[in-house]
Amino acid sequence: QVHVVESGGGLVQAGGSLRLSCAASGTTFRINAMGWFRQSPGKQRELVATASSGGSTNYAGSVKDRFTISRDNVKNTVYLQMNSLKPEDTAVYYCAARVGSNRPYEYWGQGTQVSVSS
Repeated sequence: QVHVVESGGGLVQAGGSLRLSCAASGTTFRINAMGWFRQSPGKQRELVATASSGGSTNYAGSVKDRFTISRDNVKNTVYLQMNSLKPEDTAVYYCAARVGSNRPYEYWGQGTQVSVSS
């Protein structure tokens, strides 16, 4: 079993920065990739960024060049550095992990609120 816990959300003005952290525990050796997703009211959950254990990363077009995902495999932690934040980035951000490239993201954190004021 894998458990993930997010931290680092908060309220920031447009143009500001925040860094989210997600710590994994349990059978972390099974983790193939970790990622960040977000959901705002009335919208479906969407992918923000993912990072595989091999180092490859993937970003949603709306955050590319503003957000950076990084992963510390020793600490089993993934980070999301968010710069140049916009009000439309306001959402609950979720960390998730998967244990195989052909598996869905099935281990989810409780979410952390990010609010960006204009």
